[in-house]
Amino acid sequence: MDIAAMSMAMNQAQVKQQASLSVMKSAMTTAEQDGAALIDMLSSSGVSQAPHPNLGAQIDIKA
Repeated sequence: MDIAAMSMAMNQAQVKQQASLSVMKSAMTTAEQDGAALIDMLSSSGVSQAPHPNLGAQIDIKA
């Protein structure tokens, strides 16, 4: 393989890697925003306790 072909192959690999990193950064940003929105939604729901705190405290597992 000559120098020119090897240089082109290396540049193509670098471009693919940069594109992959860009997509991953975008996905991470979206996930962070979704997580923050979920936390805000849960904290603003106003329900701090279950309507019947004693219900569901015990489970009968005998068959």
